Amino acid sequence: MSKTEHSSSEDIPQVSLHTVQSETTDTPTPPWHKRLWTTFLTPGSALQIIVAAIIAVAIGIAVSATVDDIPEAAPAILEIPGSLWLRALKATVLPLIITAIISAMQNLKAMTGGNGAKLARWTIVYYVCTTIVAIVQSMILVVHVWKPLMVTVSGAALEVSDAGTQETIDEGIENEAHDIVVSVAHSFIPSNIVYAVANDELLSVLVVAVVVGLLIKGPNSSLLRAVKEVERIVGIVIAWLIKLAPIGVFFLILANLMTLDIGDIGVNIGVLIGGAICCMSIHLFIIIPLVFFAFTRQNPYAYWLKNSPAWITAWGSASSAATIPVTLRCVTARGVPQIVSRFTVPLGALINMDGTAIYFPLVVVFLATTQGMELNAGDYTIIVLLATLSSIATTPIPSASLVITIMIANSVGVPITGMYAVVVAFDWFVDRFRTMTNVSGDMYAARIMQHVTKLSDDDAPDMASYGAVEETLDRAGGDVAGPNKV
Repeated sequence: MSKTEHSSSEDIPQVSLHTVQSETTDTPTPPWHKRLWTTFLTPGSALQIIVAAIIAVAIGIAVSATVDDIPEAAPAILEIPGSLWLRALKATVLPLIITAIISAMQNLKAMTGGNGAKLARWTIVYYVCTTIVAIVQSMILVVHVWKPLMVTVSGAALEVSDAGTQETIDEGIENEAHDIVVSVAHSFIPSNIVYAVANDELLSVLVVAVVVGLLIKGPNSSLLRAVKEVERIVGIVIAWLIKLAPIGVFFLILANLMTLDIGDIGVNIGVLIGGAICCMSIHLFIIIPLVFFAFTRQNPYAYWLKNSPAWITAWGSASSAATIPVTLRCVTARGVPQIVSRFTVPLGALINMDGTAIYFPLVVVFLATTQGMELNAGDYTIIVLLATLSSIATTPIPSASLVITIMIANSVGVPITGMYAVVVAFDWFVDRFRTMTNVSGDMYAARIMQHVTKLSDDDAPDMASYGAVEETLDRAGGDVAGPNKV
């Protein structure tokens, strides 16, 4: 080699792979406060929803505590933006459930090795078992902790003065204990599919979607193409509604908390509300996290916090069904395969009612104890059984459990008096914690089912049907849950 050639080769800059990697990793990362501010400015971000909820709670409690006579028009008008947002979100639930379940059934049916059946079997067993655990835990705490704190009332406190409450009581008294079993059975099979869709009988609609999904012939079906197109359209709507979530949550919480009269909370209602929230907290922060850790060996609290948009929306809307779009988005952002989430989340919103299951025994014992009645072991057993069935039959809409509570109380001979009016008066508040517990259980279940079944989106033969909503949300910038995965 000549000297000239040697000099030329030395003049060429030598760039190693290590140098490239160093330059890449040396890219300056924005300070944490700038990243936080950028996240806050993202429409519909988790931080925006949290801040909106905190401000609404602060203003609502301050107003209810300091203003003696709040005009009825004030909360009604303030709630309009929130109720419009909630109505729009509910409007997406039915088409979302139908398209998600049909797509899920197509993919589960096409799987080999029985993985699809394994997911369905484990999900249903898990939901039923956690519901039974929630009821038993609630019953133990009610009998040994909350019941001794309740005070017997008499006289005017037992009179029902509100006509609307009396109408609800009359409706519930007309039903017997066996009507709950009949209602559960009938809720699975609709006599009229159009009627079921029009009246939001979501459990019936889900069963119909399962059957349709199993009977559709392969990916070339024109009906399946229509389902994918509807899914794409619903995805666009959901993307924009998620961006508006902070506004909707703010006005929903503010309007409701303004009507909370702190002075009216006596000993009994304080025990009822405190006991309900405490039982749900034990289930949500101790029992379910232990189950989650046992299956996944991951930090349950980090997972729960990173899914905060879902349970905050659940608290604000008091509707598990309305929260389905946000829940799906959150668990997908956490790395749960869509083939798992799009089956477990819609199903969980309809049958996984742990918060409701916890509340039923507490209310029935509350009604009995405040009227001086003592329940025996047989009564408690009946309450557990009926509460399990009733929690499955309860529709995922605000305060849907009021009539069923009367039916359970009647089954153990507890009369419905003015104390039930006290339950109704504060049910809207407790209902938000019930819904938050229900939705949180769905989020945990999605991750647990991922680890139990070992499924991934690669196992789905037709990922296009799963990716429609996700891709639409990404294009719209609707990353409410953030990119981090747990």
